[in-house]
Amino acid sequence: MSTIGIIAIGSRGDVAPLTGLGVRLQEAGHRVIVVAYAAFTDLVTVCGLEFRGLDDHAADLSDVAPREAAKAMATFFAPSGMRALGEDVLAALRDEPLDLLMLSPFAELVGHPLAEALDIPSVGVRLQPLSATADHPPAVLGAWSAGRYGNKSAARLGEVVIDRVYNKTVNGFRDELGLPKASARALRRRRTEAQWPILYGYSPTVLPRPADWRPGIDVVGYWWPARPAGWQPPADLADFLQAGRAPVVIGFGSTVNSKAEAERLSDLVTQAVRSAGVRGVIQAGWAGLDVSGDDVIAVGDVPHDWLFPHAAAVVHHCGAGAAAAGLRAGIPTVSVPAGYGDQPFWARRLFALGVGPEPISSRRLTVDALTAAIRKALSQSRFKENARRLADALDAEDGAGKVVQIVELTMAR
Repeated sequence: MSTIGIIAIGSRGDVAPLTGLGVRLQEAGHRVIVVAYAAFTDLVTVCGLEFRGLDDHAADLSDVAPREAAKAMATFFAPSGMRALGEDVLAALRDEPLDLLMLSPFAELVGHPLAEALDIPSVGVRLQPLSATADHPPAVLGAWSAGRYGNKSAARLGEVVIDRVYNKTVNGFRDELGLPKASARALRRRRTEAQWPILYGYSPTVLPRPADWRPGIDVVGYWWPARPAGWQPPADLADFLQAGRAPVVIGFGSTVNSKAEAERLSDLVTQAVRSAGVRGVIQAGWAGLDVSGDDVIAVGDVPHDWLFPHAAAVVHHCGAGAAAAGLRAGIPTVSVPAGYGDQPFWARRLFALGVGPEPISSRRLTVDALTAAIRKALSQSRFKENARRLADALDAEDGAGKVVQIVELTMAR
């Protein structure tokens, strides 16, 4: 039995898909250890996976003002923040009898030195496209395009900046692990020449693999979050769903909001649902949404793979996981992305696929705009038809199964 460590750094949406991978690897006979923020202990352990918790450096920003949230994120991304995170990871894993490491993007700074020191292979696991290509810029830069040359140049420049900013951090880990000093830039070239495996957990039907990616970089299909065995929906939610028409599900995932902003957003969402003449299920999540009424219900953590198929449409922030879940359910999507990260990228992609109306920037979200978008999503049959066609295609894919195959081949080399 091989022991595989999955280092999953990020929000709930970053961790949940990797629980699906962990369960599939465990079913294939491997021991799996997931390393993530302590806030996600239950998310991982209810799936039957081993868990090693990290200090919550930036895991819970749900009740802070935007300025304080920005400061916290700046601290997280600073070299000192990455060093602190890496030290926690080393403490969690360095004494485990590992045979392979699976590294989310924020885990790579410490994960590569750790794998080298342990003389074991590693695999990159990513939920949004980051590798340089002429087709589009890295997803974290949003929905814009700088043309084929500019797109690839933007990604290459980003790699150079990352290597320079974190060079000392990487070598700090290398020194601690007894490895010789080497520039982060040279180490990146070494991985490229070795065709280090990078696996992207989204569907090639949704976003095809660019032809200019090197061998070893693959788009394998979505990794669906594991649902806890025996999970049952809250009784009030089940009653609400049975009491009337299929509702619109609204949620904004890990969007950071102060209490004041959460109250404003809750009021806006409730008004829009009622103005559109539909029923609503509001997923509270970290965004702190709170609503009540006969035609609207607020719920906590409910698996998307259970809830979304009960919906007529979904309104969400276009994080990778929410976007995937909406497509899997075969329902129209109203995209309300924040102006940063991969949310605008996926929002624009969903619009191009014809599964929902034009995205609404979260900064421009109003009652009237959301009302109109919900009505449009439900009234135009093409959105439903396109979503259903994509859902059928996704049903035929097995992203986690492909990862299991690649991981086992990698360990066998």
